Amino acid sequence: MLWQQRRENDHIIQPLPAPASLHLETPPPKHGSDVAVLSPMDYDFEALACKDVLRTIFEALPLADLARAACVCRLWFLLASDRELQTRAFRSPWKLKEVVGNPSSAAFWRENGLGRFAISHLLVRGDSVASLAVKYSVQVMDIKRLNNMMSDHGIYSRERLLIPVSNPDLLIGGTCYIELDAYAKREVAVIYLEGGPDPKVNCPNRASSDQGKRRIIDSLKRSMQVDDGTAQYYLSISDGDPRAALMEFSEDLRWERQAGLA
Repeated sequence: MLWQQRRENDHIIQPLPAPASLHLETPPPKHGSDVAVLSPMDYDFEALACKDVLRTIFEALPLADLARAACVCRLWFLLASDRELQTRAFRSPWKLKEVVGNPSSAAFWRENGLGRFAISHLLVRGDSVASLAVKYSVQVMDIKRLNNMMSDHGIYSRERLLIPVSNPDLLIGGTCYIELDAYAKREVAVIYLEGGPDPKVNCPNRASSDQGKRRIIDSLKRSMQVDDGTAQYYLSISDGDPRAALMEFSEDLRWERQAGLA
């Protein structure tokens, strides 16, 4: 009896017959919508291989989706990598007026968060990391992290600091400059609240002038708490790199303590 009931149930629940054709028709639009969803992998759809149509679609994409589109096929990559499309997608969320400069890597365009931007602040006498944090309403640690600073004394060897952007309204109608900052060691979209970039400010890590070298030595003296001659010595053996000089000094100090000389 149980066997017969199970056979009857098996007879009732039958799998659907296989479709006669493998062709899948586009499902009708949902109620209240006249737009059908098209898959980018449907390469038989001619519109997805038409450059003019693709460009019109790509112009409406945000930066993240534009980067994804570049991974579909060679044609999509060529169109999605267009400089005009990338800068338009980069400007759009922040209502920027213009983007000046070209990044060294295409990976720059994949991230369009507020952390990509920074304000260029030209340092003047009396500036400190704490005072700048108050002035721009940001955290001290955020300034130090962006500028790759180990301590507050690093401000004395530089001519400018990059300040994180906390208010996106500062970007509206503005112009940003894509720069590789030598101290921050990263590419940043820099905003100048007054004027424009000065090529002399974005100097390399090593001392290139007597005035710059003097500022670095003074900074090392404060950081190491040593005299002028000692600071000059560590800077010379580090080929003008203040960070390497601090590391050399720390290693020597550690050795002296282990040897009981300090």
